[in-house]
Amino acid sequence: MLGLMRVLILLVLVVGSLVLMGTSASSTAAAMSTVLRIDHVADGDTVDLTNGARVRLVQIDTPEVYSHPECYGKKASTVTKRLLPPGTAVRLTSEPKTDSVDSYGRLLRYVIRRRDGLNINVRLVAVGAAAPYFYEGRRGRYAAKLTRLALHARSHHLGLWGRCPGTPYNPNEGVSTGPPR
Repeated sequence: MLGLMRVLILLVLVVGSLVLMGTSASSTAAAMSTVLRIDHVADGDTVDLTNGARVRLVQIDTPEVYSHPECYGKKASTVTKRLLPPGTAVRLTSEPKTDSVDSYGRLLRYVIRRRDGLNINVRLVAVGAAAPYFYEGRRGRYAAKLTRLALHARSHHLGLWGRCPGTPYNPNEGVSTGPPR
């Protein structure tokens, strides 16, 4: 009788675990299938969604456009606008090594274009429109790739690396390209 009771308890635990896992998996799948859409690009590394959320592309930095305009700032913003025109369906992915929200209340996320799976953060670095930015030295899951792509873009004078001579490469600081040229 004691053996049967142990088997029943074990069975209840296993079934309960499977139910919980199924709920968690279906919740995750539902979150992943949620269609988010771009309302507009605020600047090269910040986008607004149609649901009202503002997203700062995590682990990258583009030259400034507004308060203190920098070399290549407008162009970086244009590149992001081409990649994410209004209405573009996107998926957001968090980076566990960073905060989920910055001091301005923006979500810190990788922005993935749904139609083709393009990681916009990575693409901006690849074309020289952005530089890696590992805030407080926190290197996320794409850090090695972002570093490799940035060094390639820099050595081939792509984007800001060609347009803004003397721009230092320091992924632990925000990119500083100097005044517009």
